[in-house]
Amino acid sequence: MRMTLICAPEFEALTDCEKCYHEPNSSFQQGTPAEMSSVLHFYVSPSGHERAASEYIQRKLQRELPELQGIKTEQCYNVNWTAESFPSNKEMKKLTWLFGCPLLLDDVAKESWLNPGPTDLLLEVGPRQVLNFSTPTSSNIVSVCQAAGLGAVDRVEPTRRYLLSFAHPPSADLEAIALATLHDRMTEQRFPQPIQSFSSGCIPASLSGPIDILAEGRSALEKANQELGLALDSWDLDFYTKRFQELQRNPSIVEVFDLAQSNSEHSRHWFFKGRLHVDGQELPHSLFESVMSTQASSNPNNVLKFCDNSSAIQGKEVRFLQPKDPTRPSSFQQRQGLRHVVFTAETHNFPTGVAPFSGATTGTGGRIRDVQCTGRGAHVVAGTAGYCFGNLHIPGYSMPWEDPSFQYPGNFARPLEIAIEASNGASDYGNKFGEPVLAGFARSLGLQLPDGQRREWIKPIMFSGGIGSMEAEHVSKEPPEPGMDVVKVGGPVYRIGVGGGAASSVQVQGDNASDLDFGAVQRGDPEMEQKMNRVIRACVEAPGGNPICSLHDQGAGGNGNVLKELSDPAGAVIHTSRFQLGDPTLNALEIWGAEYQESNALLLRPSDRDFLCRVSARERCPVCFVGTITGDRRIVLVDDREWPTGTGGQEDAPPTPPPTPVDLDLDWVLGKMPRKEFFLQRSLPLLQPLTLPPGLSVRQALARVLRLPAVASKRYLTNKVDRSVGGLVAQQQCVGPLQTPLADVAVVALSHQELVGAATALGEQPVKSLLDPKVAARLAVAEALTNLVFALVTDLQDVKCSGNWMWAAKLPGEGAALADACEAMVAVMAALGVAVDGGKDSLSMAARVGSETVRAPGSLVISAYAVCSDITATVTPDLKRPGGRGHLLYVPLSPGQHRLGGTALAQCFSQLGEQPPDLDVPENLVRAFNITQGLLKDRLLCSGHDVSDGGLITCLLEMAFAGNCGIEVDIPAPGVDALPVLFTEEPGLVLEVQEPDLAQVLLRYQNAGLHCLELGLTGDTGPHATVRVSVNRTVVLEEPVGQLRALWEETSFQLDRLQAKPHCVAQEELGLRERAGPTYCLPPTFPRASVPCEPGGPAPRVAIIREEGSNGDREMADAFHLAGFEVWDVTMQDLCSGAIGLDTFRGVAFVGGFSYADVLGSAKGWAAAVTFNPRAGAEMKRFRQRPDTFSLGVCNGCQLLALLGWVGGSSSEEAVEMCQESWPARPGLLLRHNLSGRFESRWTSVRVGPGPALMLRGMEGAVLPVWSAHGEGYMAFSSPELQAQMEARGLAPLHWADDDGNPTEQYPLNPNGSPGGVAGVCSPDGRHLALMPHPERSVRPWQWAWRPPPFDTLTTSPWLQLFINARNWTREGSC
Repeated sequence: MRMTLICAPEFEALTDCEKCYHEPNSSFQQGTPAEMSSVLHFYVSPSGHERAASEYIQRKLQRELPELQGIKTEQCYNVNWTAESFPSNKEMKKLTWLFGCPLLLDDVAKESWLNPGPTDLLLEVGPRQVLNFSTPTSSNIVSVCQAAGLGAVDRVEPTRRYLLSFAHPPSADLEAIALATLHDRMTEQRFPQPIQSFSSGCIPASLSGPIDILAEGRSALEKANQELGLALDSWDLDFYTKRFQELQRNPSIVEVFDLAQSNSEHSRHWFFKGRLHVDGQELPHSLFESVMSTQASSNPNNVLKFCDNSSAIQGKEVRFLQPKDPTRPSSFQQRQGLRHVVFTAETHNFPTGVAPFSGATTGTGGRIRDVQCTGRGAHVVAGTAGYCFGNLHIPGYSMPWEDPSFQYPGNFARPLEIAIEASNGASDYGNKFGEPVLAGFARSLGLQLPDGQRREWIKPIMFSGGIGSMEAEHVSKEPPEPGMDVVKVGGPVYRIGVGGGAASSVQVQGDNASDLDFGAVQRGDPEMEQKMNRVIRACVEAPGGNPICSLHDQGAGGNGNVLKELSDPAGAVIHTSRFQLGDPTLNALEIWGAEYQESNALLLRPSDRDFLCRVSARERCPVCFVGTITGDRRIVLVDDREWPTGTGGQEDAPPTPPPTPVDLDLDWVLGKMPRKEFFLQRSLPLLQPLTLPPGLSVRQALARVLRLPAVASKRYLTNKVDRSVGGLVAQQQCVGPLQTPLADVAVVALSHQELVGAATALGEQPVKSLLDPKVAARLAVAEALTNLVFALVTDLQDVKCSGNWMWAAKLPGEGAALADACEAMVAVMAALGVAVDGGKDSLSMAARVGSETVRAPGSLVISAYAVCSDITATVTPDLKRPGGRGHLLYVPLSPGQHRLGGTALAQCFSQLGEQPPDLDVPENLVRAFNITQGLLKDRLLCSGHDVSDGGLITCLLEMAFAGNCGIEVDIPAPGVDALPVLFTEEPGLVLEVQEPDLAQVLLRYQNAGLHCLELGLTGDTGPHATVRVSVNRTVVLEEPVGQLRALWEETSFQLDRLQAKPHCVAQEELGLRERAGPTYCLPPTFPRASVPCEPGGPAPRVAIIREEGSNGDREMADAFHLAGFEVWDVTMQDLCSGAIGLDTFRGVAFVGGFSYADVLGSAKGWAAAVTFNPRAGAEMKRFRQRPDTFSLGVCNGCQLLALLGWVGGSSSEEAVEMCQESWPARPGLLLRHNLSGRFESRWTSVRVGPGPALMLRGMEGAVLPVWSAHGEGYMAFSSPELQAQMEARGLAPLHWADDDGNPTEQYPLNPNGSPGGVAGVCSPDGRHLALMPHPERSVRPWQWAWRPPPFDTLTTSPWLQLFINARNWTREGSC
């Protein structure tokens, strides 16, 4: 074992917070002097189908380095060992087990597996700044090591090692190309030598003295502005120079930095609140005032608006489950209360442009914190996501409208990387946190305008919206009162995102130094966010009332911003010594200003400290009591690390008063400040008429339009993000038999037990803003509402919207365009009766490309949301063919108009045109909305879709694609050519109704004064069914639906090949061309689900067991509760601490999620906690040996049961007994990465087979759809013989099924590639069942993603039977 002993210089001891729980042994643990430490290296050889380097990396390397002859890889775990002696044999055995593959015995070595020859290149890459702070991966691995009893491990950073083989020794240029290909320069670095120490040997960097404004005046501030990258403009420099001169004192560097962040455009929204002069005329109201004025024409149903982290509207009374006492293990109890609907939306554009994956993760995390910090705490339910990027330039895939001559800057990621990696980051964060993403958009543009300007999203848009819920009693934050504790909850302080608020406010990105851009990039840790969320939820659910007085999320400006907001107006004193530092070299500026993620701040009365500490200990989430509300209206930061003051204030006074780097009057910092003035001039665009190629056919036009990213399939986005976690999802993106990503609206329930919920939909039309920003604003509102209309909401005037503005507002012509767009939005909302209740702006949407400034199109994203009175009344775009054929109707909202300006058709021919589509008569949309809502309520619509990007032809085709059927339509438009008729994007609706309802539906629209045209009929079913489209009785398109759909899917599959294994993508692409759709089957012998009742008898107990990172516990609790169990919330911390045993439980359920973020492999950390903790191990062993118990492991729980050997062991009865010593036996089954190489979210079919599994009794022969969402579901058996034995004995009772109901290995019907299609396994006695799919997310009919007849009439989901079987078995007394 390579173990060079490195002596770490001693750091001064840092004092822990009094009465403060910290994560065990997190890096640079406070209160403990650094000991002698050494870095141990564990080299792991990849195995199984994960052996090869990523195929994408291989292809990329081969493309960049044609000379490359071979590539080998390994991973190195660099372990900081702090004990005075080297690891014992037992400790080495544990470490080897943790880092290696449990199926193998020899994949971990003390020396590298890679032996470079003279013509080879060895590269090792890993996280940047590894000496300064621990990565989230390290934090989670350290937690696993703690669970395994390896207390001497305080740091584990993995690095990737590549051995590249060439025919000749590689040159320095080749080495540079290889390195650039193999790592992300923003978040990773090369290690020329193996890591020998994690100790930087640094001490906190001292801050220079105050900025001498009194002596040097404005020039002193200008110098600091330049050196610190503060983005202060001339107005700011004048204002702050004058204020400090009036105060007759010089500001500290920390104060100036604080002011720059707190009062940046990002935080203060100067433009929206400023005085705007357009073409010499001052606008009567600020943009912010104009937006707020929309409330006057809408129903007053907001309970929060323009004032909190999120907005909220009046909700409904619902029943729900929550634990009796969240500070300890307890039963779930039925509660009832008024739940409001919460919504917020954010963008994270600059960080995503610089480092797409990490920028999108932290954008998602910040928005989640906005939801959870609403009022005094809210519930996170679901998210939305949107991306705008430049031309993709996919290698080997030509899109004719993309100009190959366009250059791209080196300080931003390329659009293709943003499209893939930003969506990967947002998806990964939500998947691990446990928030489903249910709606979104993706759009690309790169275009040279007629006046020579280039417009492109060089700086991208990364949009994240979130819908949640909150109890009525938690709506209002309490004002701060003297004596209240100021508390930080969440992760430790790191030197991350320092100056992010100012960096993202730079007028043109690329104008500040690139090293400052590095410093402004953030890193996300969804595991920590999830733990923090559980702490907040515990407070919200506290039986004695919520102890949180006020709550704010930490975002731009870091501690400085959030603690000022929290303490305003009363004031507070904050102590640096009380923060948990992830890096002891941080100075006061960094502690105050770093935008490290996963941190919230709250106010608490001292009497509630004990409650918060107990909850935090149970959830293993750090909490620090960093200060006190003073009442003196000042914010004071005391840097007392050399002489710490405890929360009780009893320590001896320091010999000299500690420095106070911040001492500011809060009213002066946060109070009303003079409004900035902006003088704007309109700049009319140079317009040219749209010129299409002579003789262009509809089919030729479709060959381009259907491949444009804004129009094309978004399958590459939807299948990698969880769309079911939480069990509250009633409508997500994918619809129809082939789960085509086309839903218009997202719908969630407010409780598992109710049919009331919330709906949200998006609208954005930024390309039209290049022609007329007013039109773009109107169309964004119209699109949001024509999407929302397909969910049954309480009333149009109850609809509220978040408005997010992304614009280069400070550049010539752009500010006036934004003002015009705002005016138009306000006017159309007044006409419609809807209102804005919140939103954000990002007003530096331009980037420097060489000497050129490339602006993004001005963009307004409207997120409409409302209470949904019946979540089962939603209508989707997939054609249903009622009675074999449905009638297709078209409701145009601007009848007689066929304008093509700014449409997808124009963009596909590298043009804009002149006249864009528009909502000419807003009253038409009001009438159409209300009529359509009535039809939903009366169940008279079969399908519905809005006309938007791609026009009427795209709308019709998408409905056919989703329904997998043909259509025959004729569009009457006398005197108008086919192309304008079919490709105009004038707003409208297309509907499918059954024949008996046709006359009534037509009459309702016509009586409302609307045009409603009969277009034709749905046709045959299947991919070979014909789509026949005529205009004015002339056939313009006739082709099988499968061929046209393949064209629409083509761009998505091209992107998929860059993020998943190409052979899997090819299988799915080929399958979609031929598939008719799945066939479900309920055999006649299938039991009729009925919940057993025993009047007066006790319900059997089941423990819902969760670990750090589990996220599927609430839906599991609901499923067992529905089946008649007494359900308990039990954490692994409860079992490890002895807070509870399992003797009183008949069943346990191990839930889904990402325990310890699955950093060492699926459920490895969870298995370590069970195996190596004496208490937990003994409880589990005793529970398993009792003959009257059962267990269910789903997803992560399935992975756990396999590792523990409860399922999938040797076929001999002796071998399945628990090993006598507390050591993991070599399992017979291991869950490995999906063959596709990515997380898979699918609504897929499974077949229930015969076998002893007690929970599947009577279900044999059923073929049912079920939710599946996992990244590591490939069932790797220790031998083919073991698999065959298990299959023969019925120990693999669940299989992924093809469309005929037979077991399959075909992707994506089998989403992970498991051999034989195995999806679930059980123990020989049938008591222990482990499943990769999620029946607990499919126990209610409304949770199903597609319900064809006769399943659409079922009042109970067949999956409930699985849980009822367990209930029935417990009544039998024993097995």
